[in-house]
Amino acid sequence: MNWHLLQLSEIEQLLNSSPKGLDSITASELLLGNGKNQIADQKKKTPFQMFLHQFTDFMILVLIAAAIISGIIGDLVDTIIILAIIMINAVVGFIQEYRAEKAMEALKKIAANTARVLRDGKTIDIDASDLVPGDVVVLEAGNIIPADIRFLEAHKIKVDESTLTGESHNTEKTAEILPEGKYGLGDRTNIGFKGTNITNGRALAYVVATGMNTELGHIAKMIQQEETATPLQKRLIAFGKRLSIVILLICTVIFVIGWLRGGAILEMLLTSISLAVAAIPEALPALVTIALAVGAKRLVKNKALIRKLPAVETLGSVTYICTDKTGTLTLNKMTVQETYEIPITNADFDFFKENSLLNAMALNNDIKIAKDKKWLGDSTELALVKYAFDKNIKKNTLEKILPRVAELPFDSSRKCMTTLHQTEKGILVITKGAVDELFDKLDKKQKALIPEIERKVNEISEKGFRVLGYAIKLLPLLPEKLNTQDIETSLTLIGFAGMIDPPREEAKQAVAECKQAGIVPVMITGDHQLTAKAIAKQLGIITSDEDLVLSGSELSALTQTQFEVIVEKIRVYARVNPEQKLKIIKALQDKNQFVAMTGDGVNDAPALKNADIGIAMGINGTEVSKEAAHMILLDDNFATIVKAIRHGRRIFDNILKFIKYTMTSNSGEIWAIFLAPFLGLPIPLLAIHILWINLVTDGLPGLALVSEASETNSMNRPPRNPKENIFSGGMAIHILWVGFLMGAVTLGMQAWAMQNNNHWQTMAFTVLCLSQMGHVMAIRSERESVFKIGFLSNKPLLGAILLTFGLQMMIVYTPFFNKTFRTQPLTLNELLITFAVSSIIFCAVEIEKWFKRKWK
Repeated sequence: MNWHLLQLSEIEQLLNSSPKGLDSITASELLLGNGKNQIADQKKKTPFQMFLHQFTDFMILVLIAAAIISGIIGDLVDTIIILAIIMINAVVGFIQEYRAEKAMEALKKIAANTARVLRDGKTIDIDASDLVPGDVVVLEAGNIIPADIRFLEAHKIKVDESTLTGESHNTEKTAEILPEGKYGLGDRTNIGFKGTNITNGRALAYVVATGMNTELGHIAKMIQQEETATPLQKRLIAFGKRLSIVILLICTVIFVIGWLRGGAILEMLLTSISLAVAAIPEALPALVTIALAVGAKRLVKNKALIRKLPAVETLGSVTYICTDKTGTLTLNKMTVQETYEIPITNADFDFFKENSLLNAMALNNDIKIAKDKKWLGDSTELALVKYAFDKNIKKNTLEKILPRVAELPFDSSRKCMTTLHQTEKGILVITKGAVDELFDKLDKKQKALIPEIERKVNEISEKGFRVLGYAIKLLPLLPEKLNTQDIETSLTLIGFAGMIDPPREEAKQAVAECKQAGIVPVMITGDHQLTAKAIAKQLGIITSDEDLVLSGSELSALTQTQFEVIVEKIRVYARVNPEQKLKIIKALQDKNQFVAMTGDGVNDAPALKNADIGIAMGINGTEVSKEAAHMILLDDNFATIVKAIRHGRRIFDNILKFIKYTMTSNSGEIWAIFLAPFLGLPIPLLAIHILWINLVTDGLPGLALVSEASETNSMNRPPRNPKENIFSGGMAIHILWVGFLMGAVTLGMQAWAMQNNNHWQTMAFTVLCLSQMGHVMAIRSERESVFKIGFLSNKPLLGAILLTFGLQMMIVYTPFFNKTFRTQPLTLNELLITFAVSSIIFCAVEIEKWFKRKWK
């Protein structure tokens, strides 16, 4: 319903109410029919259902199968480890989902608890949840508006709607009907919204919507939508499905070939199953969780609090950052940026000639200074008074010389405020207001200058500044009756001031770094189009004519198809409402972009919730935005996002390195076992050897890759293409050729040792283990040589390699483990030969990187 376009008489008829309010019986009946005036919860899962949901992921089901297979072949240790990994992941996922439910509770907290209404002709206080459409509420400064309302009476009423609309200044409200047209939330000046704050004045208003039918309720519905999977989650699901099919086929082939060559069925079955268990990287979910947890811990030190672990990884894949303007890119503090003073030629104002504009700024306002010396009042007036104060024109001092004797308060019809001050020559009148409104009130002599003044005003306005003018005149005596038509005429314009909520300096640098990293910053604001465009230009968000600016009304006029054609070219959205913010993000996601959304208000919550990563402000952010977000900036600093993205890319790179490492190791094992029969060699590895490599050699060094430093070019490259799978960028080729080389080296060692009557199986087993150690050291960087980045730059990895080497030597040289693993102690010559052969993999990967540096 367009309540803002209806006459009060029509509203009274529709609501079956009157200025005296409802009677108690009608109110009770309406409460039964409409329900409580509160935010309703969606149907929640029970904690048990949430916990069971954690076991539906495909990769988890593969791991459960791996645990069962390990148990069948008698390896209970591996079974227990796999099940422990599954349980850890389930608990982490459960905690994250359980905490997400707090978003709805936070929405409830911002609503008013009580409301003052007219019932049965009397003013009473009731629980705000008992409000019904048609109630007449009594409001005054300091109140939270308890429902969506249409103003019936408005006396100097101002409302802080920044959390809902993004407006940085308070909104003047009126009871007047608005002309026919399309209006965004911030332009509906006769409507009040549930959860916003009254900062000045008093009012009576009809309740027109309650509970989930309010704008706050619409936001609640949007927050309750399902969250999207992160890039890594999507890739791992696809990876797990493909991997399991490939492994099943390979193991079947190995079993059939071994059986056809005369191998024992049980032995070949155990070998095939062991290889299947080894080929499934069951440490991957644990590695991802550990990597994200370590990253989250580091990010806290950099003022970014991660609420949902997958957000750490998503940061590295972000292609668009859709950011709220007010308080995020700007200071959320109106500031005078430019003034223009018109010289006074009238001799009557000789006493006021020096600093006339600054004196007017200091005198014409309702700013109060509290006992703690804190300035209180409207944000616009605060900016004007502070500007004068900084120029050494002090309000308190000036008021002693020119005391205020009367005033004509601001109202939305006149768009002016006038104060009257006693002087030695008479009564000084100072009028402040929109410059175009002041033009009609000027003295005849000055009206000739209007075209020239107008050009200057337009010049300042085009910079996105809000312009307020000051005009004065001198009366001989204080009139008995204060009549605006008599007092606000024949004025002399003395100048005007341009104001804006200025951009943060650090945000400008952060925008530049985002662009360098291939990330597109987009401003989404409830503010005016001109102001938003000016800020965007200052920050570098808009740099060419191809960068489009779109208003909320223009966006409404576009079909979804038309919008998606231009969505990737738009850099600024102005005067948008919460539903449109969500529409913007979803349109970008439909274009296969990964979208981050920053914000601090209630209006940002749906977008924060549904973006690939939602980033809330920790200091000025509402509880709703924090609970809906994936990450919270503890310093409200846009620049912190850049640090977080750098960490996100590093973590994602390290996860990919682990996948490359473990899959190459698995590839080496598969090649060795698969090729042995074709070369006339026995299977080089026993089932227990495969499981040992899987548990120790793959696990310890792989987990230590989490500590690897960022690649030097991590912030100079574009985000990873969202369409690419895990194995793109040459990873699949690396896994195959290095795995093949690893298998060939193992079989070569086996063949040589068998020919020379050495301990062939132990040597082949050890070569495969140590080759993987060389491989993990070499892949620490995609391009840089390990000799350049330093062997000691990742001490946890070095420690893991030494520990793995020690454990391998233990099972080779300890009699107890010789029996268990069927190994034999190697002679010094045999050990040195295995070392030499194992180093082939390290050298081969270093040569590969040398070619990358030289030719790419």
